[in-house]
Amino acid sequence: MALDPDLIALRPLGGFFALRTVPEGARPPGQPLTEVYGAGGPGVQRDAQDAPDALDTRLALVGDRLRVTEPRVRASIAQQGLAARLWSPALACAALYGEVPDLGPLHWDATASAPDDLWLTAVRPLPGDALADTVLSTHLAPLGDTLRARCGIASGLLWGNAASALAGAARQLDHWARANGRRDVAERTAALTDALFARPPLHGTGVRAGTAFRRRSCCLYYRVPGGGVCGDCCFTRAPGSSPRAASG
Repeated sequence: MALDPDLIALRPLGGFFALRTVPEGARPPGQPLTEVYGAGGPGVQRDAQDAPDALDTRLALVGDRLRVTEPRVRASIAQQGLAARLWSPALACAALYGEVPDLGPLHWDATASAPDDLWLTAVRPLPGDALADTVLSTHLAPLGDTLRARCGIASGLLWGNAASALAGAARQLDHWARANGRRDVAERTAALTDALFARPPLHGTGVRAGTAFRRRSCCLYYRVPGGGVCGDCCFTRAPGSSPRAASG
């Protein structure tokens, strides 16, 4: 079926998969997401006196919520969360509709949580095989460039985050499809995810077995106070911890 203006098929999947659309004549919250990257990319010099922008705001929110001050950790966790919010509706649209919306017109409210963080100002359908470009090329690649320039975070870590977010979205979508008798959606989800992991920059980011995924990098969550290693982490316990502490 063709994409509808309100993306109704996404609603049963839950808030993380939802994508708000803007009523005609209404002004979306936040700002165009692509402008967020342009405000701090590799070619843009930022001084200490520059006013905080939307990305600074999100990094500060993440840091305050998790009680972490290390810029790389803030950047990693914020980027992985945004990657999951981008992959989830895009993958679901491709699996349910056979089309994806052009995500170029996305607005982002850096202070909001799902589903009120992302707003699509125009639903412009693209073929399902445009999934990689509309997520990776339009958003995750420039976001990574900006975070590397601003926070000094490694590229491999960020692409590992993107892969982990994709695997998580695919796993949740597969679970919903099987629970609701939509084997066709589960099969399309698997095929789409296989194709994405077969191409750079996601190829080689981890090992997959069905819907399970183990990445070859670490998102640094273990550096959050009270944090540990994630279920798909390359580490079995936090670096620097003893086996006794990890099991105790």
